[in-house]
Amino acid sequence: MLDLFAGESPWLEPLAEDAVILRRYAREDAEFLLEHIVRVNQRRPFQHRITPGGHRMSVAMTHSGLQGGYPESTPQQRVPLDPALQEYAIQAASRAGFHAFRPDSCLMNRYAVDSKLTLHQDKEEKDLRQPIVSVSLGLPAVFLFGGFEREEAVSRVLLEHGDVVVWGGKSRLRYHGILPLKAGSHPLTGQYRYNMTFRCAG
Repeated sequence: MLDLFAGESPWLEPLAEDAVILRRYAREDAEFLLEHIVRVNQRRPFQHRITPGGHRMSVAMTHSGLQGGYPESTPQQRVPLDPALQEYAIQAASRAGFHAFRPDSCLMNRYAVDSKLTLHQDKEEKDLRQPIVSVSLGLPAVFLFGGFEREEAVSRVLLEHGDVVVWGGKSRLRYHGILPLKAGSHPLTGQYRYNMTFRCAG
């Protein structure tokens, strides 16, 4: 896949009040981030969750750190959040204007072709004053960022490899999702897109 922006430095793009995109922020650190995903997958493999309505999600998930409302791991599967990764998320949040972020959990999503994530709110966490830091790796995807009711209009934003979305404050409970992933190939992730979402779950 030809990358027309490979030589550009990161920049900040406003998304909504208290929500920004750090464009290209994670590009130079992608291999470090992907190594963590590989390590977690070895101990706690990606799985497709079943929704309360009985539907199998197209996105495969795993996590490190606290589970924060997601299925608990067995003792053998539990993977602590790497302190270096935690510091990375803190720095990204600070760059976006959130200077008191203390992440204790990283949810990882793996998207294959046609995988999607329907509109939802991140509200399982105990402290909703803490922001969400979401890192995109691999294939590009269209991010949906809406309002505070599912029926409200949404913005459609293309997220590419290395983009980081940070939202909190007045935007913390906005609905968001991902449109079905289009086919492609990325040098680091092949036919997949990975998303790492850092949060304070405890």
